[in-house]
Parts: sequence; C-alpha cells; structure tokens
Amino acid sequence: MPYDSHDALPLLPANRAPRAPVHPWPGSHRAAMFLSFDVDAETAWTGKDPSRYDELVCMSYGGFEARVGVPKLLELLRDLGLRATFFITGWSVEAHPAMAESILRAGHEIGHHGFHHLMPVPGDSSLVAEVDRGLEALQRRLGVVPRGYRAPSGESCEELRALLKARGLLYSSSWRDDVRPYRHVLADGSPGLIELPVTMTYDDWLFGLSHRYSPRPMMPKEHVLSIWKDELDETCDWGGMVTTVLHPQCSGRPMRLRLLRDFLRYAQGHGDVWIATGEEIAAHYAACEAAT
Repeated sequence: MPYDSHDALPLLPANRAPRAPVHPWPGSHRAAMFLSFDVDAETAWTGKDPSRYDELVCMSYGGFEARVGVPKLLELLRDLGLRATFFITGWSVEAHPAMAESILRAGHEIGHHGFHHLMPVPGDSSLVAEVDRGLEALQRRLGVVPRGYRAPSGESCEELRALLKARGLLYSSSWRDDVRPYRHVLADGSPGLIELPVTMTYDDWLFGLSHRYSPRPMMPKEHVLSIWKDELDETCDWGGMVTTVLHPQCSGRPMRLRLLRDFLRYAQGHGDVWIATGEEIAAHYAACEAAT
C-alpha cells in the first residue's frame, strides 16, 4: 500500500525475514562469491526515459556490451575457468540475440532482469508485464527457464515478491541487507524466494565509469581494487558471501577488465572462497534448509 505520511508508517522493519542462518559452505570453503553480471545494454539508458533511444551516442554506451564488453568478459571467464550468472533484460535478448546466445553457449547461468529495465511500481500493470515479457523472451529466444531474478535498478516491492514466487523462481538477488543468503517472508507470512544479497561495493556502476550524466569522478584501479580486496577479506573472516553486480558496459572496458582480472585472480588465490553461480548457491542453501 502507498504511505502518504510518516504517521502512516508501520513500526516494523521493512524486511521481516529473520536473520540469515549460518549454514556451512561446501567442502573446505569458508566463504562464497556470487559472481554475477547485469546485461542491460541500451535498457540501462531507456528504462527511465525511452526518448533516449534517439540519442545515438548515449545508446552506444549500452551497445558496447554486445559489440565488445560481453565477448571480452566471456574470454576472461574462460581463461580463469569460472562460471557466472548473467541477468539479462528481455529487450536485450531480443535486440542482441547473438550476444545472449554466446553467454548461454559458454556455459553460464542466465537470470531474469525484467524486460525494459523498469523499476517496479506497485499496482501498475507494467510490473506484471515486465516479469512475464522477460520470462517469455528468455524461454522463446534461448530456451531458458530462469531460476534467478535481479530487480532492475535494484528495487522491489511486496507485489513483485509475491509474483516472482507465483512464477516459480528459486531466488532473488536484489536486496542489500545481509552477508549470507536467507529466505524471504512474504506479507501473508508464507515463505518467499531465497535471497542472495547484493554487496554494494561490488556494483561497478558506483565508481563513475559509464554514467554519462553523473558528476561522480572516475576512480582509479588501485582505489577500487583496494576496496574490493578489503571487502572480500573481511567477509571471508565472517564466513559470509559477497555478490558482484558488474555491467559489461563498465567492466568490459579495457582498464576495468584489467581490474576485474586482477581481482578475480586474487579471489581465486584465497583458495577457500567458493566462486559460484546464483543457482548453485541457492540450491546449496535450499539443501541446508531442508536438512535442518
């Protein structure tokens, strides 16, 4: 429901799920990394303003993903022997089918990221259309029934949580309130999807690389790599999980690809960090949950 005054706000946390349980990670791993990418392509720019489609240079920022960013990232992941999850908007699958097919062919997980990259608006018909059109595009174009969902612009609402459960998805990766997976609790008290929380510091969009209209400075590799290493090291000490939100139009560019290569090699060098897809981590959580 919309809240039109502060006095109307309930005196309850917005997320009423209990704290994440402490389940062991597989094998000898003491921490996990959910390696994931958001493939928005041009919808990163048109999602909030469709008139930008006529701004051809602006569109070229998103077009970089299919032309250069995704191929280079797939090459990097192949060289490092890593699998990742790529959350793709339905529009991007329709507009760049060869790009989407190359991700699938390389053995990576395909996740759901809406259709036009629209933020969910409770009660608006676009909310259901975004989910259903995205699902239909992935199934028709790629033969994929996705297990995971990441909300465009990282926003959610109760109507969306219930819809994702009704559509049979296993997990979400949108919220930013924990360092371990947990199970959502819906407003009616029923269990929702498994949440693989996002680690804010691993969102490459925050470091001023690709946002054409942002006043943010472009942070140098040394600064970002230091932040990423510290986040991983401390999370390992906690026995938790980090989740990346990387965009091919950011991290697929030369200097950022070099940064990502160095960071992933550093993570692999830990030896005790399980680097996995969202489906693998969610399935592990579900198995631990069932065993307790």
